[in-house]
Amino acid sequence: MQKLRTSEFFYELPEKLIAHKPSPIRSDSRLLTLDRSGGKIYHHRFFEIIEYLKKGDCLVINETMVLPASLSGRKVDSDGRIDVLILNEVDDGCWAALVRPAKRAGVGAVLMFGDDFRCTVSEDAGEGIKILKFDDPASFYKKIDVYGKTPIPPYIKREKSLDEVELRKRYQTVFAKYPGSPAAPTAGLHFTQDLLKKISGKGIKIVRITLHVGVDTFRPIMEEYAEDHRMHSEYYEISAEGADAINQSREKGGRVIAVGTTTTRALETSVRDGDVAASSGWTELFILPGYRFKIVDGLITNFHLPKSTLLMLVCAFAGKDLVFRAYEEAIDKEYRFYSFGDAMLIF
Repeated sequence: MQKLRTSEFFYELPEKLIAHKPSPIRSDSRLLTLDRSGGKIYHHRFFEIIEYLKKGDCLVINETMVLPASLSGRKVDSDGRIDVLILNEVDDGCWAALVRPAKRAGVGAVLMFGDDFRCTVSEDAGEGIKILKFDDPASFYKKIDVYGKTPIPPYIKREKSLDEVELRKRYQTVFAKYPGSPAAPTAGLHFTQDLLKKISGKGIKIVRITLHVGVDTFRPIMEEYAEDHRMHSEYYEISAEGADAINQSREKGGRVIAVGTTTTRALETSVRDGDVAASSGWTELFILPGYRFKIVDGLITNFHLPKSTLLMLVCAFAGKDLVFRAYEEAIDKEYRFYSFGDAMLIF
């Protein structure tokens, strides 16, 4: 089978279409709806998504919470500046993190972010990722809340965005519950509690799962062929109650609508004998065109970076030609792109 060239998933985006701030009202962002069976494209506001959801459907959301994971500190022995992006917990008190400059932070280096918040580099995991062991694991969440900043993606200019207080509110879904991500599951940013209440009132089951977002969400693939990319592990959890609700909905003819690529990866990872299984653990599932989806019938997602694993997942779901035609129309109609941008609904 011929490999997929990463360059095939590149597109040009005018700088002005990168959203540096969210819509003033979450559910008032724009919504491009793509019918993958007929190839038709429709344009709405996000709150109108309820018209596409039917009684008996199952809407699956990701309850991960974004940590204030961006830290600036110094190396204790040299006083050299160190920038850290906390990625995910790998053990009690030990966190994987992107460290810059990586060469300064060799194994054994002690990093300090505040008088009472420090760690030691215990392992070099490659690609600029280090394993950091924090001195006081019990106070980690409290301390990072004090010393950390919201880790907005590099294409969002912080000076053009919101201040830190507002960022902590808006770069977080209204249903975020379990801390552990360095990035938001951005498809979920468009929902309000009122919209979720209306969706539930229509007879649509809302199922809550967790997948802590990994580094692949904001890194383009650098390899020439997509299949050569090594997907980083992400931790997920699906409860027995959630799995049962999804399976029962499917048995009765309801559709499973995944809110985001994160939710999609968790659901497709959890499949056992054709059903969603209650499970937890680490997934490295890389969904490329040619993948046969087993659970997900509909996908709510944002507009993604060129040559990214997220864009490739969307192309796997709806077909590359159709997705790129939708992106062309979105650019022509000046939709807002990326994390704070507008949304797509694909059926």
